Amino acid sequence: MSNAGSEPTAGEALLSDWIGRAEEAHDEVTGPAAARVAALLDLAPRPFRRGDAIASAWYVMLFGPLAPQASLAEDGHPAKGQFLPPVALPRRMFAGRRVSFHEGLRVGDEMRRQSTILRIAEKQGRSGPMCFVTVRHEIGGPRGLAVIEEQDIVYRGESRTSSSGAPPTPNPSPQGGGEARSRDGELAHTWSQVITPTPAMVFRYSAITFNAHRIHYDWPYTRDVEGYPGLVVNGGLTTLLAWHSAARASGQAVRASATRNLRPLFVGRAITITAGAVGAGGSQRVVVSNDAGEACLEADLKLGKDSA
Repeated sequence: MSNAGSEPTAGEALLSDWIGRAEEAHDEVTGPAAARVAALLDLAPRPFRRGDAIASAWYVMLFGPLAPQASLAEDGHPAKGQFLPPVALPRRMFAGRRVSFHEGLRVGDEMRRQSTILRIAEKQGRSGPMCFVTVRHEIGGPRGLAVIEEQDIVYRGESRTSSSGAPPTPNPSPQGGGEARSRDGELAHTWSQVITPTPAMVFRYSAITFNAHRIHYDWPYTRDVEGYPGLVVNGGLTTLLAWHSAARASGQAVRASATRNLRPLFVGRAITITAGAVGAGGSQRVVVSNDAGEACLEADLKLGKDSA
C-alpha cells in the first residue's frame, strides 16, 4: 500500500486498471429452480408454473458462476484475473451487500445481468493486509430493471489462527452482542428465530448457487488451508435466511437491504436471527448471532409490498 501523496505501487496500478471492467450474463427464472429454493427454506411443496410470481429475494438462484472446471482456483472459485482482479491475497470472504428490488420475478422471465467492478481498496486490518473489491450487478428482465446489487468481496492473507481456533475477523462487531438494537442503542427486540445450519442445508444452497468454494464442504481444506474450526456457512445463505425470516414475521417483502458480514458462522452450530420493531418507512434492523451471542451479520432492511 502506498502512503498518501506518494506514487502508487505497481500492484496498486495494476489493480486500479480493473475498475470499470464489465461483463454480461444471461439466465432464466425456472420453476424447478424456484422449487429448490422453496425446499431449502422448508416451504410446503407446490408447483411453480410459467407466469407465477416468486419472491424477489430469490434472485440469488440466478447467475451461478459458469467458469469451466479447468479454470477454477484451488479454493473452488473461478481463478482471479478472469473478471475479478488478480488480487495477490489468497483467501476470499463475502463482506456484505446492498440490494434494492425494483420489479418482481416471474417463472419464465429471461434475465440479463450487467456486472461492473466499482471499487478496489487495499487496507491494513488487525489480521493483516486486505483488499476490498466492490462489484455492482444490474439485473433486468422483460418488465425492466429488477434488482440492483452491490457486493463487497474481501481478500485476506494466509490463515493466522487465533486462540479461539478461528481466524481473526477483519470486521469486528461494533456492538459486541447479538440482540437487535435501534441506532440509539435501545433494545428493540420484536422476534427471534433459532436455526442450526446443517451440512445438507449448506450443500443445497451451494448447489442452487453453483458455489464451489471449498470452505463449505471440504473439511480438511477448510481446517488446514483456510484455518477455520468448522465448515463455513455461506454468507449468501445467512442473508437469505435473514430476509426470509423478516418477510415471514412481518408479512411483507424485503424491498431493500444493506448487510455486513462481521464473523463467520459454522455448520452444526445454532444461529439466532433477531429483529427490531419495524420503523418509519418499513425499516427494520436484523442481527444474526452465533452460539456465543456474537453478532455475525447485521442487516438494515426496508419492508413493503413485493412488486411481483
